[in-house]
Formats: sequence, C-alpha cells, structure tokens
Amino acid sequence: MMHAHNLLVRLTRWTAAAAMAFIAMPLLAQNSIEAVNVTSQPGGSTVVRITMKGAPAAAPASFVVNNPPRIAFDFPNTANGSGKNVHDLNEGDVRRVNIVQAGDRSRLVLETNRQVGYDTRIEGNTVLVTLGGSSGSASATPAPAAQTFAQARPNDGKHSLRDIDFRRGKSGEGRVVVDLSDNQVGIDLRVQGRSLIIDFLNTAVPKNLTRRLDVVDFGTPVDTIETFAQGNGTRMVITPRGAWEHSAYQTDNRFILEVKKVADDANRLVQPGFTGEKLSLNFQNVEVRAVLQVIADFTGLNVITSDTVGGSLTLRLKDVPWDQALDIILQSKGLDMRKTGNVVWIAPRDELATREKLALEAKSQIADLEPLRTESMQVNYQKAADFQTLLSDPKQRILSKRGSAVVDVRTNTVFVQDTPSRLEEVRKLLRQVDIPVRQVMIESRIVEANDTFSRNLGARLGFNDTTGQGFRVGNGNGVNANVLGGSLANSAFRTNQSTTATAFNDSLMINLPAQGLSGANPGVFSFLLFNDKSTKFLNLELSALQADGKGKIISSPRVITADKIEATIEQGTEIPYQQATSSGATSVSFRKATLSLRVKPQITPDDNVIMTLRVNKDSVGQNTLSGPSIDTKQVATEVLVENGGTVVIGGIYTQDERSTTTKVPVLGDLPYIGFMFKNNQRVDDRRELLIFISPRIIKEGASLR
Repeated sequence: MMHAHNLLVRLTRWTAAAAMAFIAMPLLAQNSIEAVNVTSQPGGSTVVRITMKGAPAAAPASFVVNNPPRIAFDFPNTANGSGKNVHDLNEGDVRRVNIVQAGDRSRLVLETNRQVGYDTRIEGNTVLVTLGGSSGSASATPAPAAQTFAQARPNDGKHSLRDIDFRRGKSGEGRVVVDLSDNQVGIDLRVQGRSLIIDFLNTAVPKNLTRRLDVVDFGTPVDTIETFAQGNGTRMVITPRGAWEHSAYQTDNRFILEVKKVADDANRLVQPGFTGEKLSLNFQNVEVRAVLQVIADFTGLNVITSDTVGGSLTLRLKDVPWDQALDIILQSKGLDMRKTGNVVWIAPRDELATREKLALEAKSQIADLEPLRTESMQVNYQKAADFQTLLSDPKQRILSKRGSAVVDVRTNTVFVQDTPSRLEEVRKLLRQVDIPVRQVMIESRIVEANDTFSRNLGARLGFNDTTGQGFRVGNGNGVNANVLGGSLANSAFRTNQSTTATAFNDSLMINLPAQGLSGANPGVFSFLLFNDKSTKFLNLELSALQADGKGKIISSPRVITADKIEATIEQGTEIPYQQATSSGATSVSFRKATLSLRVKPQITPDDNVIMTLRVNKDSVGQNTLSGPSIDTKQVATEVLVENGGTVVIGGIYTQDERSTTTKVPVLGDLPYIGFMFKNNQRVDDRRELLIFISPRIIKEGASLR
C-alpha cells in the first residue's frame, strides 16, 4: 500500500491537482481491472482494451492533462487486479499505462506521445478506449500545450461558456468553476507574471459573463477574475496575491481551477525549480557512491557513476526534494551529471567537460568529412532570393561553412548544397517562413459637411434735378437757389459750374446696396417721386439677398495590402507652376492637390490591426500671383483597431460667424426710416471634417467583392 501511495504522489505531478480530488473510500471494491492491452489500427488510431472482472455499470469518468500529455480514467468500486502498477507498452500513441488503487477506487492513466482525442465505449466486461477515433459514447479533445497554442486550428463548431462560479474551499483555497458547453473545449493554462491565464480555444462567451469579478471578500488567495473575448476564443485572467500554487482538472463539461495559499515554513529547504518527491537523509561519514545509490533506489532512475567519483560526506536533510538533495551532493563534491531519458551519468565536472569537448570536436570533424548533398526547394510565397539571403547571412549563417545556396529566378527555386543534417534544418526553416502573408483591406471615409448662411440688406437714396435750378428759397424772386444731390461734381454739373458729365450714381446721397452672394445678384425694389414736369426726382432703391446652403462630401479611398507592407492610393490633380533654376532659366514643376491614403498595417496575434496612417485631403485654393494655392487637410497617426471595427482618427470643426453694419451716422439710427441709410451683412458658416478608418483582415481562401 505504501508503494501505491508513492505512485499516487508521482501521479499528482503529472495531473496537477486532479489527484487531489481522488479520495479513497473505505468500502470494498466490487470489480477489478484484470488486464490492459494496446493495439494499433489502420489509419493511425490506437485501441486500448481494458479487461474488467465484471461489466462496469457506466463509462469511467475521465479528464486530460496538457503537458505532459496524459488521459486519466477513474473506476469507482474497482481494484487493480492486473498484478502491477506500471505497464510499458510502447504501441501506437501509448507509451505507458499506470494503474493506482486508493481504497476501493482505481485510476488508470495513459501516457501518450502526443495530444490526441479519444472515444470510450463498453463492450461486455471490456472498456475500449480509441485514441484518434471519431465516434463513441464519450469523447474529449485534449487542450493544446502553451507552446503550440498559436498554431492550434479552431474546431468546425464553436464552443461556449455556460457559467462561471467562484467558491471558497474548506481549506481556504479559491475555486473557479467554469461550466462548458461540451467536453471538447481546448484549454490552455499558463502562469504569466503574477497572474494565471486561461485560454478557451474557439469558445464564445456570453455578454453577461464578460465581466470582472472582485472576490477579495471570500478570503482566498484570489483577488480578481476577469473574463473577456480574445480573438476567436475566450480568455480568463486570474490575479492571486501572496505565495500560492494552483491545480486544475476537468470532469466532463466542468473545468475547475484551485488556487491554494502556500504556507511559509522556515524549516523546509526547498528552492524554486525543484519539484522532486521529498525525502529525508541522515548520514555520518558515508561514501558518496552509497548516497547516490540510495537516491537511485528512491527515484527509480538508472544511475551510472564514474570510477573517479569517491570520498565521503556527512549530511542531514529533512523533507527535501530528491532533485535538490542530489544537486547539493554534487555541488559539495565538485560533481556534475548528464541525463538522457531515465539514465543519469555522474562524474567530476572536468571529466564531463573534457568528454563533451572531445565529442563536439569529433562531431565537427565528422561534419567536415560528411558528404554533401544537393536539394531543390520550391519557394511559394516569397522571393527565392530573399530566402537565399536568409540562409547565407554573414552575421548568422544557417548553412555550414561548406554549404552554399543558388537561386533560379525563373522557377523561384533555391538549390541548397550541404550536409544531410543541415538540409533537414533548412527544410524546417522553409516550412516556417514560406507561408502566405495575411492581407488587410483598409477603408477610409473622409466626410466634409458644411452649413452656410449669409444675408445682405442695403439701400440707395438720392435727389436729382434735371433743370439744375434745385429748390428755390428766399424772397420769392428766385434770388437764392439750392441744389440737393449726391456728389459735389454732380451738383456742379447741374448748375453749369462744371462741363464734365457725371454718372447717375454720383447723384445719390446714400449708395449702400446689398452685395451679391455666390455669384447671385440681390433682389431690388425701387421707388421714385417726381413733379408733374418730370424735372425733379426723389429716388429710393432697396436691395436684399439671403443664401442658405448645406453640403456633404464623402471621399472613400480603400486599399488592400499585406501584413507589414506599406500601401498608398492617390487621386487628384497636379498643378504646374514656374520655378527658377540655378542657371537663371525657368522650368515647370508640379505640386499635388490630391486625396491620398498611405497605410502600413500590422496584424496582432488576437486579430487586431495596428496601422500607421497618413491621410491627405488637398484641394485647389485661391489664385495668387505665384499660382494657385493648396488647401490642405492632413492627419498622420498610429492607431490600434479591432478587425472589422471603425474608429474616428481625426476631425476638424470650424465656425465663422460675422455681423457687419455700414451706415450713415445719425440717419442710420433713425427709427422706421433708418434702414434707408445703412447696409447690413450677416454670415454664419459651419464646416466639419471627420476621418474614419475601418480595417478588415482577409481570411485565407475568402473572396473579396
């Protein structure tokens, strides 16, 4: 039973905290596992046949572990009747099967070579587990490891989160319980800084679960839990405090993460990085080789000790991981070790360094004598010359000193000559870099809106006497006479003081007409009073004009470009102008007045787009002596936008409000008739410019309309 307990402790390392939920029950087992057989099937699948003493009542509960890849099955009321705990099979995807019994329950753990889906079904007294199968009564897909998360492909059907709950355990641990839509959700769990990051691959999250939970009041090591959509999946960020450790396991459609506080123990001698099973050693003047043999027996490792290892030591270690104890012993005696699989070779450092140096020199000499091979490598998505430059970079050569690479430009093929091992590395490198570049369509909308209002009011007033005698005043004999008119030149002409004829406007005393707006003339109303002989006239003219305009101009340049490649689209006019040269002559140069969009996108791992933008909206302005001016509107910025989203990257709002009154002093302020002696102008113009940007990532194989 102690041996089974030790195996259960080792199994805890493999399955994180899944074994913590594996509690022994005091009942007697009613069934037993008699044998385990593994068979490889055509098509790459592997069948694990678990033979039971009796027919199981239901399929065993199961869960998966990411790294290393493990699949665990729990059999209630079942004993281990196979006669041993470890079955080395090495068949198909299965390397080893471990069976651990605790009380009346047994756990069977499949150690696999890779992460693989599985199906479980019952046939009589046999439980069949098909690795890589496509049908069955119970199935699961293991979560990808952190290092392969970026390359994981989404499932055909999208999963979802059903509920997120937080509870406090009996020992004060924080327990995050996530209900999933099914048991095939891929889960990636990793520690990032002081936080725990959980990525649910290709999994949607409802809006009511997209939130930040503050769970400080529960009195657990967990402070906050934040859940949000991330790319094509869902991310959960858990922020603990203090010293903590975590464990996670999945049972059917429920994923459980526990965060437990680590109690500080001043007596324990555990350093970060040591995860071995704890042991206690107390030796007085014992040989080093004997202590190494004890550690080898405890761990089950195959230890080879060099003949030059000797000497004695005295040590007392209590509850120390065995890998830390081994490191302490090696450090104290100037020893070092090299591990290959489950074989450990221990020797003095100088001896190991000398052997490794000789091995490297021999390997280098073999590489110098190894025959060269030539292979042609087709480059599909980039220029072969660029790949050749990458291989032959003088600062960091990938080829050996004997290797070379040439390019056939016509077929875009690279011919590489090198040793077989280096050729294999070049092939791996080509598979990584020769991939289609993702493309982005960037659409910009430049909206110019204007609302203008102008109103002009004016009047012209004058008296004209065609006889030149004016109004007679005095003694009645016409001794004195006055002429009322506009300018003095006009009055002098009417009284024969001047022979120069004047224009009609010079006869007006008030000449303040309304001005035209936008090329339109004002409306005019005239009123004349004259005598019966039509020789004396009183002229009055009122003019008014009002302009109210609304306009909107929408420009929408759009361009498609590859990731991290700058693109430009431009449309407009180039204006010629004269420019003096150094010799004194003149030449014709051109200046652009265009609508242009220049953008350089960068696609982030979560399918957002970072864009470096420059948007120009230039137009021809007023004419000057040196040529027409350019009205410029421009924005240059860098912005992060989600795929398919729209953001306003800039805007300009201007308002021009003026009111001008031109009048004759005193007369223009008279009530009722003052309007005949003044001119009113009112302007209220508003203009607004907005620039919108919308990036859209073009998926592989998608067509663009």
